[in-house]
Amino acid sequence: MSVIAVSNSTCLIGLERIQRTEILARSFNEIFIPPAVQDEIKFIREWLIVKPVQNRAMVKILETQIDRGESEAIALAAELGEVFIVLDDKKARRIARQITPRVIGTIGLLLRAKKNGIIEKIEPILDELNAVNFRIGNSLYRHALELAKET
Repeated sequence: MSVIAVSNSTCLIGLERIQRTEILARSFNEIFIPPAVQDEIKFIREWLIVKPVQNRAMVKILETQIDRGESEAIALAAELGEVFIVLDDKKARRIARQITPRVIGTIGLLLRAKKNGIIEKIEPILDELNAVNFRIGNSLYRHALELAKET
């Protein structure tokens, strides 16, 4: 079974800053981003599939609450169906869960990558992300290490 994801920019930018975008690439069979996310990340990888959103009305409605990249990512995930959506913004995640149940963030991606043998440990990656100003609160950091059984 093919595992597909739609990603917002936050995870991609964070992983790009630490030169670890391959974690995302290896975690899914296909990774889609909408044009708004492409505009935000300012880089492209051969494994990223830029796909325009057809439901512009849904994007406009979502844009009344969250930014354009998040709006397009959620709308694209809704169009694609049974996909994961990678979002870190709390409000965007809450909205996305009303539309699709498969919402994960960057830390969820790292936990999934560890479970699937893509990475050995999440702690060094979390530390690298913190070093490049990717915001991970102390309680979330500790909770992620507990879930990864790295405490």
